[in-house]
Amino acid sequence: MDLYEFQGKELFRQAGIPVSEGRLVLTPQEARDAAAELGCPVVVKAQVLTGGRGKAGGVKLAISPADAEEKARGIFGLDIKGHVVHKIWVEQASDIAKEYYLSLTFDRGTKRPLFMFTKEGGVDIEDVAANTPEKLAKLHVDPLEGFQAYQARRLVYGAGVEDPSEQKQIVSIIGKLYEAFIRFDAMLCEINPLIVTPDGVVKALDSKFTVDDNALVKHPEIAAMRDLDAVPVQERMAKEKGVTYVKLDGEVGILGNGAGLVMSTLDVIALAGGKPANFCDLGGGGDADGVVDALEVITSDPDVKVIFFNIFGGITRCDVVAEGILKALDRIKLTMPIVVRLDGTNAEAGRKILADAAPANLYVQPTMLDAARKAVELSR
Repeated sequence: MDLYEFQGKELFRQAGIPVSEGRLVLTPQEARDAAAELGCPVVVKAQVLTGGRGKAGGVKLAISPADAEEKARGIFGLDIKGHVVHKIWVEQASDIAKEYYLSLTFDRGTKRPLFMFTKEGGVDIEDVAANTPEKLAKLHVDPLEGFQAYQARRLVYGAGVEDPSEQKQIVSIIGKLYEAFIRFDAMLCEINPLIVTPDGVVKALDSKFTVDDNALVKHPEIAAMRDLDAVPVQERMAKEKGVTYVKLDGEVGILGNGAGLVMSTLDVIALAGGKPANFCDLGGGGDADGVVDALEVITSDPDVKVIFFNIFGGITRCDVVAEGILKALDRIKLTMPIVVRLDGTNAEAGRKILADAAPANLYVQPTMLDAARKAVELSR
């Protein structure tokens, strides 16, 4: 679960990481009031769950309350990489002498938290890693040992921070960032930039915070931060129905049984020259209720032109899945083409059931590649 900047900064504040004071506003008039309360100048910042706000015109400096209102009016409704701005964070402006980058994420390769720190803040970290990797200090934390203060000092020295006052403040922030990472079950805590003001104060000017969805049951206060309006309609519907679904930007709707098989199906669709419209995992079963729920979610996406069922019968029998598909199609009438690939336990019986009873818009294919090619062909 990704958090907005203002939400991430609240968690930073709870962890003791210094941040600027600000106000969340929903109208231009509220932006004016917030600027008057905070004192100008202020920064008017679009709140969207994506990066690149500054380049898209979503971050503006305002020198007066009237200016804040005008800047907010121009930012509300702005489309930033497909995310429309409905919320704005008005924050006290900060003079900046230096910009650093600090993050803590979970490295799946090593199964350990990974710190990254560099003096090259305020830019895309990918560029630093690719072009000047020697400027990026990295350090893994052993979860059994836990975070140790010497690790923070190693990061600071490794990045080349020389000012003793800055060193002390950054070491403190690094420790508090780890505390926030563990306390809130985060997958990513990023500060870009971590600034130094002209009078030597170090603080977080931005926040990118991602919490593990599986841990939200432990954090109802964070779960309540989820903005359902920012979630695609299909993913909201899937959550309500208990369907494992992720929306993509293609035209081939995909439904399979097992996450690994569905991931392979995405690749095969791309190999066949098409684009998958979603990831949808039916799980181990294939009963009619589950198929109906999945189909209702998939077909609610107007971009879907064809549906591709990819079923491998291990414990699940293909004849049972075939019957479930037919029962589902009796309950939800679909006119778009449907391609089915069945393989595994009782696959031949399942294919015969479909061939004998299936509607004219259902196509049964013997292999995954054949089915993918047929689905891509029908999508066009």
